Amino acid sequence: MEKIWSKTKIGNMELSHRLAMAPMTRSRAQEDGTPGELAALYYAQRATMGLLITEGTQPSDDGQGYLWSPGIYTDKHIDGWKKVTDAVHEAGGYVYIQLMHAGRMSHPDNTPHHRQPVAPSAIAPGVEMFTATGMQDIPVPRELSQEDIQTTIADFRKAAAAAIEAGADGVEIHGANGYLINQFLGENSNTRTDEYGGSIENRARFAIEVTKAIVKEIGAERTGFRISPGTPLGGIQDGEQGPELYRYLVEELAQLDLAYLHVMHLGDEQLLQDIRSIWQNPLLVNRAGRTLEDLSVDLDRGLADVVPVGVWSLANPDLVERLRQGAPLNEADTTTFFGLGSKGYTDYPTLEELKSQEGLH
Repeated sequence: MEKIWSKTKIGNMELSHRLAMAPMTRSRAQEDGTPGELAALYYAQRATMGLLITEGTQPSDDGQGYLWSPGIYTDKHIDGWKKVTDAVHEAGGYVYIQLMHAGRMSHPDNTPHHRQPVAPSAIAPGVEMFTATGMQDIPVPRELSQEDIQTTIADFRKAAAAAIEAGADGVEIHGANGYLINQFLGENSNTRTDEYGGSIENRARFAIEVTKAIVKEIGAERTGFRISPGTPLGGIQDGEQGPELYRYLVEELAQLDLAYLHVMHLGDEQLLQDIRSIWQNPLLVNRAGRTLEDLSVDLDRGLADVVPVGVWSLANPDLVERLRQGAPLNEADTTTFFGLGSKGYTDYPTLEELKSQEGLH
């Protein structure tokens, strides 16, 4: 793991190692979308991860998909996130707020305005959504008009400005995992016949326009972008043109000189190599199902510059120290991933705390 401990630079950030905390939905925000009381502690506990990419954060009422997910579009949201960024910065870390518009991956019961979800096309994802009354089928979304698309792009831009006002070091645009931007990219989720549908250039247009708007607002050095080629989450299918679409998208994004590109990688090794050759700026690769022993494989092969880590950093606030020492890791409790206060959120012990507890017995 030698390369993991080498320094690197991303955007305006000087990082002391090549790990980062991956974005993970935790569903612990207040009902109005303000980060919960424990959010500052949760993120600050993990500040040694260097770059912390937050849970998906909606840029508008329309953008909310899940219960108790945070927002970044009101004064209260900004104040709540300011507590988080201050705490992380005081602990020596950096924060990128992930901007996530859920699009059709939503339910009226989960949003402040209780309206029909929105999407590039009126096609339901064919999956269920957790709501306050239990699991429900996701309804058919309302197709965004061209005017709606421009409003949504403006929502992303305003949310990025709000994130910087809240003290974030930057934002990650969530173009992955079945959410709105990914829905525009998907062959089966976007059947539009205007300039936002059809050809790969048209299906990539929304992603590129959102990114350009955010870059204009906060600067390319504060903007990251996440993709998940070939990931079938939310019922998305890339189709036969998928690899070609992602090569085109990455080429276009590369021209904007972003802080980083974050790839959720599921196994198309040739596509990952192509992305690496196209993308000259820092590349983050999150490889699904990776073992601890393989943590540095993509770094060693030159396929990645940084390795984002999810569940291990969730369960181990001192993951960096544990890896340096070769110490055992806490096991993650999957039953407490979402919405249960401090349990499974801020109560995972560090090595030091475990030693103290042992000393008391």
